[in-house]
Amino acid sequence: MQTLTIRKPDDFHLHLRDGEELQSIVADTALRFARAIIMPNLKPAVTTVEEALAYRERIFSVLPDKPDFQPLMTLYLTEKTAINEIEQAAKSDHVYAVKYYPAGATTNAESGVTDIENVYPQLEAMAESNLPLLMHGEVTDADVDIFDRESEFIGRILSPLLERFDSLRIVLEHITTSDAVGFVMQGPESLAATITPHHLLMNRNRLFSGGLRPHHYCLPVLKAEQHRQAVVTAATSGNPRFFLGTDSAPHAQTEKESACGCAGIYSAHNAIELYAEVFEAAGCLDRLEDFSSRFGAAFYGLPLNEQTVTLINQTWHVPASLPFGSGRVVPLRAGKDCQWQLRQ
Repeated sequence: MQTLTIRKPDDFHLHLRDGEELQSIVADTALRFARAIIMPNLKPAVTTVEEALAYRERIFSVLPDKPDFQPLMTLYLTEKTAINEIEQAAKSDHVYAVKYYPAGATTNAESGVTDIENVYPQLEAMAESNLPLLMHGEVTDADVDIFDRESEFIGRILSPLLERFDSLRIVLEHITTSDAVGFVMQGPESLAATITPHHLLMNRNRLFSGGLRPHHYCLPVLKAEQHRQAVVTAATSGNPRFFLGTDSAPHAQTEKESACGCAGIYSAHNAIELYAEVFEAAGCLDRLEDFSSRFGAAFYGLPLNEQTVTLINQTWHVPASLPFGSGRVVPLRAGKDCQWQLRQ
């Protein structure tokens, strides 16, 4: 039986929700990942260091049997974010980045930024304090095709931003296009990108395979096959500026299967197993540890994890749904098989 042992990975883009929903899902991440960058788009949003630390304690409170898991907290950037809040975040031992959402771009992004120039003072403070900016890289203009929002964002917002703030460390989150891959490859060392399992595994045809598939709906949306292939090439290339970020984003099954379904795919239940599948198919299993356990840590200036995980090349069946607070959540590849299995 083929096995693969690697340093325990880190997830540099994760949604954990809160309350009973948090309690239902956090163990899936803690089992597979040593650390995770925790997204701040709760309701209400996590906009201050005090709120981030309180959220961190709530995460720990539901993980008594996983004391080694470390949530790396972030702040939600708004046009009202105070400069001293940025300074406090930079000094904190537990806040690692600030998250930029364009207003209305995704779940709970109503308080996001309406015009990037409105947060230039905050970005200047972040550059001075070496606090990374995590960017949901899409424009939200109604006249821009949803499949073009990432490429428009790169030309209209990201490129000028890099010129103006050349020392600001930026992570372009959950990239989905060849445009983003090329831009990051040619960009400065201060620019990196995270890549999700669902954007590696699926193209936009999977949204409509045999009918409308709400559990494959995410933002940014799945793209055409040539873009998926470009993202796979980036992930498996050994380039240290591409690293793992699941963007695992659970929603209750009833909220996905509705007249106006929520965007988000729950992948934490089998994420590292699915990444292994992608890397094996590309003939690059030997590069999985760098992508999942080294490159992101290096970009964030974190020590490498000492723990390991072992994957077994053995098929297992993914449940059709899982508990999620008072409801259920449908995981990625629900009701089908995974090729790799985590040894527990």
